[in-house]
Amino acid sequence: MAKELAKQYDPKDVEDRIYKSWLEGKYFHAKCDKNKDTYTIVIPPPNITGQLHMGHALDNTLQDILIRFKRMQGFDTLWVPGTDHASIATEAKIVEKMKEEGVTKDDIGRDGFLERAWDWKKQYGGRIIEQLKKLGSSCDWDRERFTLDEGCNKAVKEVFVRLYEKGLIYRGERIINWCPHCKTSISDAEVEYEEQAGHFWHLRYPFKDGSGYLELATTRPETLLGDTAVAVNPNDERYKDMVGKTLILPLVHREIPVVADDYVEMDFGTGVVKITPAHDPNDFEVGLRHNLPVINVLTDDAKIVEDYPKYAGMDRYEARKAIVADLEAEGALVKIEEYTHNVGTCYRCSSTVEPRVSKQWFVKMKPLAGPAIEAVKKGETKFVPQRFEKVYFHWLENIRDWCISRQLWWGHRIPAWYCADCGEITVSKEDVHECQHCSSKNITQDPDTLDTWFSSALWPFSTLGWPEETEDFKHYYPTNTLVTGYDIIPFWVMRMMFSGIEQTGEVPFDTVL
Repeated sequence: MAKELAKQYDPKDVEDRIYKSWLEGKYFHAKCDKNKDTYTIVIPPPNITGQLHMGHALDNTLQDILIRFKRMQGFDTLWVPGTDHASIATEAKIVEKMKEEGVTKDDIGRDGFLERAWDWKKQYGGRIIEQLKKLGSSCDWDRERFTLDEGCNKAVKEVFVRLYEKGLIYRGERIINWCPHCKTSISDAEVEYEEQAGHFWHLRYPFKDGSGYLELATTRPETLLGDTAVAVNPNDERYKDMVGKTLILPLVHREIPVVADDYVEMDFGTGVVKITPAHDPNDFEVGLRHNLPVINVLTDDAKIVEDYPKYAGMDRYEARKAIVADLEAEGALVKIEEYTHNVGTCYRCSSTVEPRVSKQWFVKMKPLAGPAIEAVKKGETKFVPQRFEKVYFHWLENIRDWCISRQLWWGHRIPAWYCADCGEITVSKEDVHECQHCSSKNITQDPDTLDTWFSSALWPFSTLGWPEETEDFKHYYPTNTLVTGYDIIPFWVMRMMFSGIEQTGEVPFDTVL
C-alpha cells in the first residue's frame, strides 16, 4: 500500500533518521585521500559553559555550507569538531554552583574540584555536541577534540617548553590586569573599557622643609597609600628647582622624592603626577626608571592590606570615601571636580579591573607579532571582509607582553617546578620528581594554570596530532577557512596566527571569514 504523505513536514520524524543514516554511512569522515585536494575547517570550539546560542547556529551553518559545497566539488574535506574548556568562565560557573551547596574550593581541594569540573564537561560539553548534531553539522565526529584532552595537553607542554627555551616565555614581576571578583590575572585582550562618571580629587603634598606644597589631581585617592614619588616633566620651568626635594605623603606621612620624567604631560592638570608603581602601568615604568619602591596596598579581592590599620579590610570604594574624608580633615584636599573617564572592566564578570604588580608568567610578544603582521600584509592569510585586517593590525602592532598565568585550577597546569633548596626553576614536558639543577627532591609544581587562549591558539594543529608528524597533520594542515566572530580577532585569531607561524612555519589558515 502507498504511504500517506503527512500534510505538514515534521522535522522530528525526518531529521534524526537522516542524520543517523549519514553517521552510519561515515559520509563526513575524512579519509586522507592523497589523490584529492584538501579543504579543512576547524570549528571555533564552543565553551563548555552552557549551551549553544543563535551566534553558534549562524557560524556553524556557514561552516556546514562551505564544507558540503567543497565535498560535492570532490575535495577531500575535513571539518574538525570540538569544545573549549574555557577556564575562567567554567570555573566561575562551578564555583557558583558549589556556593548554592555551601561548599568552597578550599573545602574540597584541587582534586575534588577537578573531579567536579570533568563531570561538568561531560554534561555540558556533551549537550553542545548533541546540539551541533541537531543542527545537521557535517563534522567528522571520529576526530572530535577537547582543548584539555591528552593530545592538546601534549601540544601545550611542547609549545611552553619550546618558547621557554627560546627565551620567549619568562616569569617576572610586572604590572598586570587583576580581576578582584574572578581573583585571577587577565590579559589586555580580556579587559573591556567603558565610560564611567568619576571625580578628580585635587590634593596638596607638603615639602618636608616647610617651603610649601605641590598640588596634583588623582581619580583614585585610595592608591595614595602606595605612592612612592611625585613626578614632574624635566622641561617644566615651574618645577625645575623642586626636582630632588622631599615631600611628606598625606595621611601616611612617608617621605617621598620629587622626580623628573618625560611621562608627565606639562599641560595636563597641574603638570604634577603622583606615582604609585604597584597600581598603575605607567607609574610602574616610571618606578623602574627611577628605582622606586613598589608598595602594594590591595588584597586579591581589592580590600586594603593590613599595613594600614585604619583602612585595613575596607573595600576599595569604601576606603576611598574614608581616605577622602581624612584628607579633608588633614587639610590636604583642595577641591573635587566631576570627571568622566574610561575604566577597564573584566570581560567575564564586568568588575572594575585593578592594575597591580604581580609575579606571573609572560610571553614576549614583539618577536612573535612581526611574522604574523607580515603574513597578512603579504596575503598569505586574507580577511573577509578585508576591513577586519585593521582590528588585527591594531592589536599586533601595539601589543604588550602576554600574561599567560591564571590563578585557577581548571586548565593546563604550568609545567614548571620550583626547588626549595637551590631556588631554581625546572621547566619540562614530563612530570618532574627532582630538581634539574641540584637533584633535590624538595620541589613543587607551579599551582597556576595557563590562559585558555594559550591552548586554543594551537587548535588548528594540535587537533591534527601535532607535535607528532601524524598523517592528519601532514595531509590537512594548513587549514583553509576559519569562520569566526570578529569580536575574537584579538583573543583568538591573532594568537592562532603567531602560534601557527612560530610552531609550524606556516600560517594556520588562508582565509578568515
